[in-house]
Amino acid sequence: MDQNPRQSIATALYPPLDPFDQRMVEVGDGHTLYVEQCGNPDGLPVVVLHGGPGGGCSPMMRRFFDPKVWRVILFDQRGCGRSRPHASVRDNTTWHLVDDIEHLRNLLGIEKWAVFGGSWGATLALIYALTHRDRAAHLILRGVFLMEQRELDWFYGGGAGAFWPEQWQRFAGMIPESEHGDLVAAYNVRLFDTAPHEQVRFARAWAAWENALASVASQGRSGEPGGEYARAFARLENHYFTHRGFLEHDCWIRANIGLLREVPGDIVQGRFDMICPPASAHLLAAGWPAARLDIAPFAGHALSEPGIAERLVAVTDRIGHATGGALRF
Repeated sequence: MDQNPRQSIATALYPPLDPFDQRMVEVGDGHTLYVEQCGNPDGLPVVVLHGGPGGGCSPMMRRFFDPKVWRVILFDQRGCGRSRPHASVRDNTTWHLVDDIEHLRNLLGIEKWAVFGGSWGATLALIYALTHRDRAAHLILRGVFLMEQRELDWFYGGGAGAFWPEQWQRFAGMIPESEHGDLVAAYNVRLFDTAPHEQVRFARAWAAWENALASVASQGRSGEPGGEYARAFARLENHYFTHRGFLEHDCWIRANIGLLREVPGDIVQGRFDMICPPASAHLLAAGWPAARLDIAPFAGHALSEPGIAERLVAVTDRIGHATGGALRF
């Protein structure tokens, strides 16, 4: 199937389904999260961590799991999607999100669960598992991002821009050339210290730069991101990147990956991922013998890439069906 990069994702996923449970959950600090469950209420539990930070979950994310086998829990992280307050960075750090995941696990009465995440969702999945490895039964990761300075330099320092100069010019051209040495810092000023309409203008440019490079098929076309979505997405990403993920030091995940030696993992990575290049997936797998790395040869970054989607579904099918009907880890 990889020989046809234009193949429709619809052929790889399970049919659309509706949640059997939707609720708003207070997690403290003035934040309330949107949470949903779908699939089999007595099935194998998996929590889905969306990207961004600030992306929010979508109905498509439900469809990577056999609904007869899996109990799928999705939620919008602090400040984004249907969670409130919208676009807020107050009391919004990686460690708040790790605590939120644990709060939801306890609230839903789950002993252990699989953790499924891509891009920033993969980062958060790894940090959660390193912090609560007795609760992470299996990690399913896509488009690995390790929250390292070299990755931010690639995407916001001109590396990816060398492949997409027209899109890079639109993104970097929003900022005076004198500030091009640190575009994350330059955008931070405009996303947080300007009038709301100016925040939206710069947020759309920030989101459009990332969206343009997400898919091989998009060929640099991104469309016009919605204003409110873009504002939350850009503010939260910038906030987290400004603070380097709130980790103690650079390369924190790789320095601690040995703690996951008994936690199995599957890593699906697009060969032509321009946002999170395959180098990070290889570095992660090299230090984590319990993980399998699968490179999709004609795929980019997005969850919707056909080569990515079919491999992720194959992983969830393999894990789910390995229980032999017991539906327990």
